Amino acid sequence: MATNEMIENALTIDVEDYFQVAALAEAVRYDDWSSMEYRVEANTDRILAVFDQAGVKATFFTLGWVAERSPELVRRIAAHGHEVASHGYSHQLIYNQTPDVFEEETRRSKGILEDILGTPITGYRAASYSITNQSRWALDILAEQGFTWDSSIFPVRHDRYGMPGTPRWPHRLKTDRGYELAEFPLSTFKLPGYTLPIAGGGYFRLFPYWFSRFGLGSINRQDRPFVFYLHPWEVDPGQPRLDVKWLSRFRHYNNLDICEQRLSRLLAHFRFTTMSRVLKNEGILASGSDQLGSGSAVGVA
Repeated sequence: MATNEMIENALTIDVEDYFQVAALAEAVRYDDWSSMEYRVEANTDRILAVFDQAGVKATFFTLGWVAERSPELVRRIAAHGHEVASHGYSHQLIYNQTPDVFEEETRRSKGILEDILGTPITGYRAASYSITNQSRWALDILAEQGFTWDSSIFPVRHDRYGMPGTPRWPHRLKTDRGYELAEFPLSTFKLPGYTLPIAGGGYFRLFPYWFSRFGLGSINRQDRPFVFYLHPWEVDPGQPRLDVKWLSRFRHYNNLDICEQRLSRLLAHFRFTTMSRVLKNEGILASGSDQLGSGSAVGVA
C-alpha cells in the first residue's frame, strides 16, 4: 500500500552523549560526566552531514549540559537551517525530580540556548520521555517558562516512561493549571490490544527496517504525520562499551553499526521537516506571536 507522499513528518534529534542515557545510569554517575570521553560533537556533525546530503531539516532537542560545553555546535545546528529546542539540562528523569529542581533546570537550559542563539526557544522534550502521569505537573512549568509546544508524551506502557490512553496524534492539551500547550506525542503503531512504539531510537535499531517503514507508513496512510527521533550516539558504533545489565546493554548497543545506513534509507522514503512546521501544518501551533502557552491560563472546559 502506497504512503501518502504529501505528508511532512517531524524529524527530531535528541542531542545528548552516550554516557548521559538513562539506560547507562547504573554505570555512570552524573558527577562523572565531565571525565567521560566526549563524542557528541563529532556524532552530531555526522548527522548534520547526512541531513545536508538528503536535503532535509529537523528539530534538534539539545541538552543544556551539552550546549554549555559546545555553544558552537548549537550555532552550527542553527546555521544548517535546523530548529533548536530544549532537552532540559541534566537528562534526569523528571518524575525523580522535585518541581522546584525541574523548574530551575528548565529555566537554566532554556536560557543557555537563548543566549547562544539570540532567539526564543519554544519547544521542549523531556529526558527519556519522563513526563508521565506521575510528573504531569511538569507541563504547567513548561507553559509558565514560555514554551508553546512539547514532544515528551509517549502513549504506551513502558518500564521507564509512558502515558497509556493519551491521544496518539498531535493535539492541544490543557495542563492541570489550565494552560495550553501544543503536544506532538511520540508515534505508535496500533496492533490488536496493544500500542507499539514505532517512533525511532532503540525501536528503529531493534525492529527490521521493513517493519519500521511499514509502521511509520501506516500513520501517513491515515493522513497523519509521524514523529521520528534518534540520538547522535546511535550512529556511533565506536563508542566505549560500559558495563551494565544485559537489558540496558541490549537497548543501547543493538545495531549501532547499521543505524546510519537505515537512517539514510528512511530519509529517502518519507518527507521530513521540523517539529514546529508540522504542528503549524496541522493547525495545532499558531504562527508568529499568537502562540500557545503564553503564560496566561485559559478556561478549562
